[in-house]
Amino acid sequence: MLNKKITVQDIADELGISRNTVSKALNNTGTLADATKSKIIKKAMEMGYKQFAYVNNASSISSNISVNKEIALFTRSMPNSSHFGSHLLSGFEEKISTLGYRLSMYMVRDNEVNSSSLPFNFNPESVDGIICIEMFDKKYSKLICELEIPTLFIDSPSNHDNMPVNADILLMENYYSIYNITKTLINNNKTNIGFIGDIYHCESFYERWKGYCSALLDSNIPVDINNSILENDKEPYGDSEWLGNRIMQIQILPQAFICANDFIAINVIKALKYKNISVPDDILICGFDNSIESKIIEPHLTTVSIPSYEMGDIAANLLLSRIDNPSTPYRTMHVRTSVKFRESTGNILT
Repeated sequence: MLNKKITVQDIADELGISRNTVSKALNNTGTLADATKSKIIKKAMEMGYKQFAYVNNASSISSNISVNKEIALFTRSMPNSSHFGSHLLSGFEEKISTLGYRLSMYMVRDNEVNSSSLPFNFNPESVDGIICIEMFDKKYSKLICELEIPTLFIDSPSNHDNMPVNADILLMENYYSIYNITKTLINNNKTNIGFIGDIYHCESFYERWKGYCSALLDSNIPVDINNSILENDKEPYGDSEWLGNRIMQIQILPQAFICANDFIAINVIKALKYKNISVPDDILICGFDNSIESKIIEPHLTTVSIPSYEMGDIAANLLLSRIDNPSTPYRTMHVRTSVKFRESTGNILT
């Protein structure tokens, strides 16, 4: 009984709510009140649901080490199992636990961001370091940095205004991977290429946009924003109907779309199917993340693979070295990624 695998239904039964509501909270889909989402995630953590195993298993990994030091995880949206951050946190927790640190999660809600206030149960005096995932609000990120606690951002607010956060930053390599995909498309006679995603959502999206633009310009192809969809995050990129209608507003349908991540790319494929536009026969689609869904969607998605688990170990080393040497100059590190060409780009090869 102690080793029973906890399911979504188990969590729902404990809270007396529907399985669908629990699923929405754990996968960050649909619309739920912040209080409801926090209650569900807290219960999932308490019960040891697989997605949050890394938050509670420090003692099981290092039973002979006294865990009396804390690293705080700040996040707006807890990474689900298909998000690269979930695997990264597993690698991160495994490394820090061997050194006597435990990882505590703090969900940062909208009202806390809007009021520039810290999570109500967070005590700055009790933590040795902070790791931030899905924390892209620049004003709130500045608030975290002003705590003067060693902090590491996994991805970060966009630095397009040349105002980086005062903390260490760990990123997957974005620029060259998207540059290489775009150049490969161009070399295969695809010259009308669009981009889909909010380029200022985070630094990784902005770097992907820059890689796309550079590949076009290096091939003497002007960047035309009229064949791209760049609306900010308030627009429903998860809504296939909206995406389909928005794509149909483009005067000349591009030969290919570079999407800021797999989530957007998969919804673009669905949107195009609703409009009877075939991928890859009529248009080619590329994503980023190499998510589980990218290998299931038909056609399988050309994307970029991130060494997520290994990034967790690198993240731990960065933050622990900052804790040991707080005066070290701030560092921004990129971890190399790899392109995965699949059926959504037809017969194009590296």
